[in-house]
Formats: sequence, structure tokens, C-alpha cells
Amino acid sequence: MRAIRLLSTILTLFIVFGLAFFFLAWRPEIKPQDPSQTIRFDNALIAKGASLAAVGNCIACHTVPGKEAFSGGLKLPTPFGIIYSTNITPDDETGIGRWSEAAFQRAMREGVDRKGDHLYPAFPYDHFTRVTDEDNKALYAFLMTRTPVKATAPKNELPYLLHVRPILAAWKLVFFDKGAFVPDPQKSEEWNRGAYLTEGLGHCGACHTPRNAFGAEERGRHFGGGEAEGWQAYAINAQSPSPIPWDKASLAFYLRHGYHAFHGVSRGPMAEVTGNLGALPDSDINAIAAYVASIMGEPSGERVQRGEELKKQFVPQLDGVVTAAIDENKASAELASHPGAAIYGAACATCHESGRAAPFGGLNFNLSTAVNAPNPQNIVNVVLFGLPPADGEPSAVMPGFAGALNDQQIADLLAFMRQRFTTRDPWPDLLQRVNRTRSGEYFVAVRPSEGIERAPSNVGAKEPR
Repeated sequence: MRAIRLLSTILTLFIVFGLAFFFLAWRPEIKPQDPSQTIRFDNALIAKGASLAAVGNCIACHTVPGKEAFSGGLKLPTPFGIIYSTNITPDDETGIGRWSEAAFQRAMREGVDRKGDHLYPAFPYDHFTRVTDEDNKALYAFLMTRTPVKATAPKNELPYLLHVRPILAAWKLVFFDKGAFVPDPQKSEEWNRGAYLTEGLGHCGACHTPRNAFGAEERGRHFGGGEAEGWQAYAINAQSPSPIPWDKASLAFYLRHGYHAFHGVSRGPMAEVTGNLGALPDSDINAIAAYVASIMGEPSGERVQRGEELKKQFVPQLDGVVTAAIDENKASAELASHPGAAIYGAACATCHESGRAAPFGGLNFNLSTAVNAPNPQNIVNVVLFGLPPADGEPSAVMPGFAGALNDQQIADLLAFMRQRFTTRDPWPDLLQRVNRTRSGEYFVAVRPSEGIERAPSNVGAKEPR
């Protein structure tokens, strides 16, 4: 009898918890929109939506390079498997053509699609939940006026259990903080606008914040550095590894132009971010810069002093761009015998010590965040694959050396650069990292350095390696 009671109790608890989970996870389907119903949107609303889509960099995740814009199918590797982005053109069968505005609002606010399925957090609804209804309305107008494309994304390549979408409701219960952005009354209007754009549609933390074992952002390490498409998204808080500290002015210039004389050019996924942000008004760029600068905080006196000393090593040209390094920037005699020294002299010094103005001249490595970073992945990527040219416009460009240098030579080169241009400890396991990156074992997406939209005309963008 005791065994029967125990079994009955366990079964009852199982049923109760099962029903509770069902009601927690269940979301109703939203009725599909009649495809024969023509919706007209105000041109000003569409234009506003285009600007907001640029902030969200929507085209980057929802477009395969060389295919139609927003048609989905982009491969997004995660620690749990591969997710493919969806088609967000207004196609009635394979896109969002039958989504009502209410369905779109729910996806942005709650991470639930029109049919009631929970969305994977690869779609950053943990940030998009902050977006206002008015801005979502504008985004909806913009997307629903794009060219419809019939395209079905491949099936996600995930463990079987993760195909069960209701499980995502449990993830949300623990990690998803639903709700609109709440302005801080103690802060300025500009700061609040920057916080809204950065933490909401801009979803900067999705790349620049490290994630835990469950794929959620570590809230206690906000902007502490993360990873995206095989690139390191540097810390943009007080732990920023930039040799010269960022400030509001330098951040705004970088976000507007895709480069800064003391910080180099944007590359990898960040190149698309700065390319899209170029469409924003100065007020929004300045607001984002003001907010991020506040998160970085005031640098220490020692760091400021080091930065000022670095600035003194460079002189301004007539165009106002800081470029030319003075003669002190030479390798010391003790480094002359380093196995990477000759490689650097032959492959790098001509451009990176030429004094040519940014963004077309190579950044002097004394200023390089990549060489000073705790993780060498970005500099490995650039040396192997270079910076391909943007399509139809001037851009920074660099040849890749994967075909000219073997793994040991690249590892020697990077070890030399780390020793010559920084006072930081050597990187461990360089040779292994170079090998994994070259072989494709470690996923890397290679993009032009600036001004990119993943549309068919962009011949520079390539599928992820």
C-alpha cells in the first residue's frame, strides 16, 4: 500500500507539473492576415522603419550574402547547434506576408511567432522587448513593403530535445526579462535615447556581453566582451582593451564612419553594424556614443597617461587625420632575432608603418586593440583572411596571408607583434588557434570592412567559412 501511495503521489505531481508547464508554455495562434487585403503604409512611417531596421542590423542575420535581402536562410552557429534565420519578406507562404501587426508585435515583445511557437533567443527578443509599440509599427511597415521572396530556410540542426519549442518557455522563465524600456529620470534625454537604442533594437549586448552555459547573457558582466560569427566582440565597459581610451567623440566618429584614426576600422560583424548606422541622424549616433561612453566610465589616470603618451607619437596631417608615426616606433635590437620579425618586416610594416591616413592606411599596431586584446582571434582572422573590398565604394582593404604563410609562420608573426607592440603577456596556444581557424574547424564569417548590406549586389560578402 505504501508503494502504491508513493507511486500515486509521484504520478499526481507529474501531471500537475505537466499541466502547469503546458499553461506556461502555450501561446495561441494569431489568425493569419487575408493575403487579398491590401495594407497601405504612410511613406514617413516606412522611412522611419528603414532607419530602425538599420539600428537593428536586421539585414545581417536575415540575409545570406548574394541572395535577396531579408529572405532568411543564414547559418547561425551556436554552442547548441546550427539555427537558420527566417524569411522576413512579405511573402505569403514562406515569409511574414500573412502576419498581422499584432503577430509582429508579439514576436518582438515576447519571442513568440504567429503560430504560437516560441522563438529561439538567437532572435534577440530579450533586447527587442524594450522597443516601443510605435517603433514596432514602423518596422512592420518597412518589412511589409519589401519585395516578397519565396524562400524557405533549411531545418535547424539541433539536438532533438531542442526542437521541442515549449522548452524555450522554461528558458524564458529564468532568463527573459520582458518589458518596455523605462527611461532613467536621473539621466539626460540624450543618454536615455542612447540607452533605448543600444539596449533595445541595437542589441549591442547580444555580441558584447559574455554568455552562460544556457546561452543567456551574463547580466553581471554587461558589455564585458563576447563573440559573434567567429569574431571577438571586445569589452566596451571599463575592461576595454583599447590602448587609447574611447570617449564620446571617438565613439561617435567610429559609428558614423566605420573607423577612427586611433582605433582602426570596423571588421567582421561590426563592419555591417557601422555600415548600417551610417543611415542614422547625428542625434542618434551621438546618443549611442554618449550611453556607451558612460558604461565605459572614466578611465584610470594611469590609462589616460598611457593614452596621451601614445598620441604624442603621432602627428596630424593637413586634413586633420592623425596618421604618421615618428621614428621612435622601431623594433628593438632584442627583438631583431625573433622568428616573426622578418615576416613582419616583409608582410606588414610597409602598410602599417607607412603613415598613410586611416581608413586606407594600415593602423599602427601600437594603437591596435586586436594586438592588445586578451584573445587573439580577431588578429588571427585578419591575417589569414584579410579585409575584402566593399562592393562599388571605397573601403579599407587588406590581403589575406593564408596562401602565403603557413600556420607556424603566422603564429610566429603574431607572437612577435604581441611582444613588440604591447606590454601584455604572450597569447597561449597560438599555433593551435591558427590551425583551427584556417581549417574551418572554428567558424569565421569574412566580410568587407565597411558600408555593407547583404544584398545580391554585394560581391564582397561571402558565406561563413
